[in-house]
Amino acid sequence: MHKGFLRTAALLGAITVAMGALAAHRLKTMIGEHELSIFDTGVRYQFYHVFALALAGILWKEYPNRWMKAAGQLFILGIIFFSGSLYLLTYITAAKIEGMNWVGPVTPIGGVFFIAGWICLLLGVQKVSKG
Repeated sequence: MHKGFLRTAALLGAITVAMGALAAHRLKTMIGEHELSIFDTGVRYQFYHVFALALAGILWKEYPNRWMKAAGQLFILGIIFFSGSLYLLTYITAAKIEGMNWVGPVTPIGGVFFIAGWICLLLGVQKVSKG
């Protein structure tokens, strides 16, 4: 499992850098400051959680348990829901697309996945005392 998390972190890391470059060099000429700020928040949180996912992959060797597995999975879901929804919100706002009000409430769901991932990471590294 740890190699899967590490591979996914590497891929998502590359995507994060590409998204940041897109924002810095292309999007800033196409969208307003508000939309760019939304997009940048998605990139920033994606990058933070790429490192969290890599950490879960590295820690898996020492702590191969269900909590560590859940942490990695939740970080991936958080990236998809939180950052993905912010990228989509940026596009919807910039393109002035109507009728997609459901996207906004998806972002906090991703935030909950991030928080749950960190809690699972904590639980995953807890040593069980064998008294």
